[in-house]
Amino acid sequence: MNSSGATAGLGLVSAASWGGSDFLGGIGARRAPVLLLVASGHFASLFVLLAVCVGTGLALPGRHDLLIAALGGFEGAVALAIFYRALAMGAMGLTAALTGLLTALVPVLFSLLHDGLPAPLTLCGLAMGLAAIWLITHSPAAKNAQEKQAATPPAALLLGALAGLGFGTQLILFKFASGGSLLWIMTSARGAGVSAMLLLLLVMPPKAPWRGFWLYGILAGALDTVGNLFYIQTTRMGRLDVAAVVCSLYPAGTILLAALVLREWPSLRQLAGMGLALAAVVLLSV
Repeated sequence: MNSSGATAGLGLVSAASWGGSDFLGGIGARRAPVLLLVASGHFASLFVLLAVCVGTGLALPGRHDLLIAALGGFEGAVALAIFYRALAMGAMGLTAALTGLLTALVPVLFSLLHDGLPAPLTLCGLAMGLAAIWLITHSPAAKNAQEKQAATPPAALLLGALAGLGFGTQLILFKFASGGSLLWIMTSARGAGVSAMLLLLLVMPPKAPWRGFWLYGILAGALDTVGNLFYIQTTRMGRLDVAAVVCSLYPAGTILLAALVLREWPSLRQLAGMGLALAAVVLLSV
C-alpha cells in the first residue's frame, strides 16, 4: 500500500474510534453529567497509559514533544467543554456542523500554508471531504414553529466556532508532537487534559448526582485515546490536511451506530454526505 493509502486507512480507523467514542459519550450523557463522563474517561486512560509506559520502560520523547502534546491535551479538553456547552444552548445541528467543519478546515489551511498545495486529485479530495463533513453533521432547517423556537442562538454558534478552532488547533499541535513514543505523547496530552477537567469541575461542578457515569465515560475515553493514537500515527505517514479531513469524518461512525443500535436513521442529506466521504477517501488514497 502506498503512503497515501496507508494515511487514509489509518485515518479511517481513527475516525471510527472517535465516532464510537462520541456515540458512547452521547448515550452516557443521557444518564450522567457530561463533564463527569469526560473526566472519568481522561482519568482512566491516563492511568492505563502511564502503567504501560512505565511498565514497559518506554524511552521518554524530547521535552519539546511532551510540552506540545500537553498543550494540545489541555486546550482540547477546554474546547470539548465549550462544545458541549454550545450544544446545550439550542438546536444542535448547525452548531455541530460548524464545529466539525472548522475542526477540519483549520489544519487544512495550516497545512496548505506550511506544506504548499498538494496534487490536484488530493486537493479535490480535500474539498469533497470538507463538503462531506458539512453534509453529515448539518441537520435540516426548522420546518415548524416549535423547531424554529429551538433554533440555534448566535451565542451557541460563537461557542461552536470557538470549539472548532480549539479542536483544529489540537490536531495541529498533535502533528508537531509526533516525535518519539506515541504512548508517551498521548500520556502527556491526557495528563494535561485531566488537569483541565479538574479545573472545569471546580469552576462548574455538576448539579446532578455524581453517579452512573463511570462505565460509559471509561469506554468513551478508551476509544477517544485509540482514535488520538491512530491520528498521530496518520500524521507521521502523510500530510496534515489529508489526515485531518479523513479523521474528521468521525460523525459518520456516530450516526451509523445510532442507526444500528438506537434505530435513529440518518437523513438523506447525511447519507449523501457519507457517499461523498467515501469518494473523498478514494481520491485521498491515490
